Parts: sequence; C-alpha cells; structure tokens
Amino acid sequence: QVQLVESGGGSVETGGSLKVSCEVFGYTYSWRCVAWFRQAPGKEREGIATIDSDAVITYADSMKGRFTVSQDSAQSTVYLQMNSLKPDDTAMYYCAADRRLASCAGNSPLPQRFEYWGQGTQVTVSS
Repeated sequence: QVQLVESGGGSVETGGSLKVSCEVFGYTYSWRCVAWFRQAPGKEREGIATIDSDAVITYADSMKGRFTVSQDSAQSTVYLQMNSLKPDDTAMYYCAADRRLASCAGNSPLPQRFEYWGQGTQVTVSS
C-alpha cells in the first residue's frame, strides 16, 4: 500500500522560510513522478513543481524563484524549500505521486494525473 506523509509545515512571518517534506512509503523504487501542490481556502488546487525518477525537476512558471524541490539519495523523501514567503503562500501543501512518468509532463502538474496523495501540511504566513 502506498502512503505519502507530509511534514514540516507551520507558521512563519512574511519573508521567512520553511522546508516541507514528503516521505513516500510502499513503492519507493517504482514511482515515476512526485509533485507538490497547494490549496488555499476557497481556491483550486495549484501545482507547484514535479520531480521525476530521473531527478528532473520542473516548476510551474508562477513558482519559479522562491521554491526549490529536492530529494534524498534513496528517493524516498522529496522536499520543498520555500523562501521569501508571503501571506499569499498560506495554504495546505500536498505531495502526490504516480507510477507514470507522463504525470510529470508539462509546465505545471495537474492534480487529476496523480493517484496517490498525502494528507497535507498547513503553511501559514503572517504579515
């Protein structure tokens, strides 16, 4: 059974940084694409970035510059480093995984492509 567990969310002031983690359990060596999304209250889920099994990282255009994706050497944990945070970054942050490399295609990840989801971790940025 596949399980994704996010951690590392919290509250920061404007301009601060946070690093959230997504640990993948269950099929570490067979996932082909992991993505980060966020969803603010009353808004649609928004794609941030993807990382594929070849460690190719793609960022949505609106997320370039302040967000950085990385992974550990075992490919079991994917990280999202967020810098210069703004109140508009306040949202629930989710990671998602899929066994298809094609799920990483395109400039921005699409939620409907991903089969497995974590429970989310809340990030709150105060002004």
